[in-house]
Amino acid sequence: MKPISSRFSIAVHILTLVSSSAQPCTWDFLAGSVYTNPVIIRKILGMLKKAGLVEVRAGTGGASLARPSSEITLLDVYRAVEAAAAEGLFSFHDHPNPACEIGRGIEDALQAELRAAQAALERSLAAATIEGLQGSILDGAV
Repeated sequence: MKPISSRFSIAVHILTLVSSSAQPCTWDFLAGSVYTNPVIIRKILGMLKKAGLVEVRAGTGGASLARPSSEITLLDVYRAVEAAAAEGLFSFHDHPNPACEIGRGIEDALQAELRAAQAALERSLAAATIEGLQGSILDGAV
């Protein structure tokens, strides 16, 4: 199975850092904390902006949250940066053999299980907020 890309963890890192800062965060500041290239930060900030999670000011204006961290769930972040959110987390192999008893029925039988697994993931992500994650980090609970 292809793992969820690092965009998700980077986006959560960015939002948690922006949430903890009293001032808008610059790309270079964010890139220094994430320890990655500012180009990656700009790309992910663009996705987060499109999703309405951050506001980005040109130049050295930096990024700030578009709504309170208590209202930004990890599911919001996942949907903002992962293509799998729209397509579904799991993909199925093309064209199982219809002449085979298992091949004929595997997709229908497995799809219900895969939908349930994705729903469980989404429920868990929906229950967690950037504010809660930030609190866990700052309280040393992790």
